[in-house]
Amino acid sequence: MTFDDRPRILIAEDETLIRLDLRLLLEDNGFDVCAEARDGVEAIELAREHEPDVALLDLRMPNLDGIEAARRIYAERPLPIVMLTAYSDRAIVERAVAAGVFTYLSKPFTAANVVPAIAAAIVRHRELLAARREVGEATPPVIELELRSPASGNVWPIRIKRRRDGTLDVSAGGEP
Repeated sequence: MTFDDRPRILIAEDETLIRLDLRLLLEDNGFDVCAEARDGVEAIELAREHEPDVALLDLRMPNLDGIEAARRIYAERPLPIVMLTAYSDRAIVERAVAAGVFTYLSKPFTAANVVPAIAAAIVRHRELLAARREVGEATPPVIELELRSPASGNVWPIRIKRRRDGTLDVSAGGEP
């Protein structure tokens, strides 16, 4: 597996030995572990601070589980997220995917399954972002709406404009 640069990875795992094993496994396979968290809250903070390329999160962690941490991290800055856990029942997998998780791995893990899972998550995430950009370029950059009060009949104009970086500028008109 080759990358243009060494992908920077955030590891969030509450068990110290597993976290250290992951660090060694990832570094031996060309990844740069930029941060290590012991729980979901710390994972969110470190994701903000270090801006990793990938997050590898354990499902069961103290203070905040991996699924909620994934949801919050992905909402702030979309990046490929890989969930690592001993639990694989369907409801948990569905919650993880809905939170923005790209790949789901069961413990025990080996380099033979972790490395390809991270590589696939990186590629799929790039494809998703490219598709979103393509859709964004094909649609009008401005949406204008009117909110009408059913009680009074007043109308409030709302304008949503997509900036070149993909963020949205939302403005609302004044008094009706």
